[in-house]
Amino acid sequence: MTSSLRIRLLWWLLVPLAIYVFVTGKAEYDNARRTADLVQDNTLLSSARMIAGEVEWADGMLRVDIPPAALEIFASPYGDQVFYNVSVDDDRLLAGVPDFPLGASAPSSASATHDTPTYYDAELHGASIRAIGYVRRMYDNGATRRVLVSVGKTQASRDAMVRELWRPQLVRQIEMMLLAVALACIGLTFELRPLLKVKDEVMDRDPMQLEPLRVDRLHTELRPIVDAINQCIARLGLQVAAQRRFIADAAHQLRTPLTLLDTQLQYARQHRELEPSLGEALAAMQRSNRSMVGLTNKLLLLAQAEAADYTRLANEPVDLTAIAKDVVEDLALFAQNRGIDLGAELDASARMIGHEGLLSALVSNLAENAIRYTQPGGHVTVAVHGDAARVTLTVSDNGPGIPAEARSRVFEPFYRASADTEGTGLGLAIVREIVQAHRGEIALEAGEKAAGALGDARGLTARVTFAAASAKAA
Repeated sequence: MTSSLRIRLLWWLLVPLAIYVFVTGKAEYDNARRTADLVQDNTLLSSARMIAGEVEWADGMLRVDIPPAALEIFASPYGDQVFYNVSVDDDRLLAGVPDFPLGASAPSSASATHDTPTYYDAELHGASIRAIGYVRRMYDNGATRRVLVSVGKTQASRDAMVRELWRPQLVRQIEMMLLAVALACIGLTFELRPLLKVKDEVMDRDPMQLEPLRVDRLHTELRPIVDAINQCIARLGLQVAAQRRFIADAAHQLRTPLTLLDTQLQYARQHRELEPSLGEALAAMQRSNRSMVGLTNKLLLLAQAEAADYTRLANEPVDLTAIAKDVVEDLALFAQNRGIDLGAELDASARMIGHEGLLSALVSNLAENAIRYTQPGGHVTVAVHGDAARVTLTVSDNGPGIPAEARSRVFEPFYRASADTEGTGLGLAIVREIVQAHRGEIALEAGEKAAGALGDARGLTARVTFAAASAKAA
């Protein structure tokens, strides 16, 4: 089916009109046939009566003289042939064609009543004819004779009359249909101009021009479309503003370690002769540099996650179990250094459609955050479970947790639940973008209260759900 709105609307107009023309044309053809049949039958009846009126007694015998007017009444430019037959009740032929077909419905000399015509179709000498049977009773000296007058003619003139009655009306209806289509094309051309102007206005706009489109000159049916576009522009404006704030925050976050690094470098250059001070400064420089590199990497990963398009992700399924296993192995030393018991509960296989690199960053950020914010002696568990419908990743810890009122904000870039915690504030923002890119769902839930000295710690469970590869394929 074509994607052109103009052509589709024309089809909606043309098809019903064509059906209407067909139905009315058929009805008008039937009316033309009935009219032509009525005229032809009346002519046959007039001819039969004229012939029957010329039957008379002569010397005790019935005789008939066929009047010329009875045959001339059928005169036409189409060359119809006329046949007649006049016979009495004993089947004695008085005049006409001997083999004239009387027809099954024609009146017989025994059963017909006076002036009762019967019309029927027959075939004579290889030609189709329309015929009439007309009976006249003749009396003489108490005797009654029944005279049957049969007249038939070919139907060339009748068919011509049908054509002359039907074709002009059909032609007028077809002309009206074509005129309606032409007017519809012209009307659509004029009425679609406002929509084309909206298209030109959008195309000619500067990329950062986010003012709403005007709807004052648009048709009522088109205004909801432009209203939806304006709502999209408004959301886009909010997104651009958020991106600008993000860039400003990122610049602020990068400026601090860079400034500190510059100060430390100056201090190191001024105190080269002091070996201990120089060593401490260089160590601080290294820490600041690592912080800056880590923040930069997080920003790049966040940008990559925000730009990820699910429709363009690799179509090959990936095993989230294998990804989680690699991440746990990579973070084992980090957890050991912080005194954290890092464990894993992994199904044999949990396959889904996605980007292996982004999913690895997702698991790594969740596990690293849990290890970073859990107190020494705590534990962190990474679990992956899958079935035919979904794949679920959970990262649980028994650390301080996150207050319920702050859980919706921790996914914002650079937001920290506590100012005393280390990190860049980008980990969960990256996690959210990766989950959205894979059309998954993420939720933060309170964990179980820890026992013993850590009994006041609520803990936190991050639960991420994706569609399984088999369900996505189905």
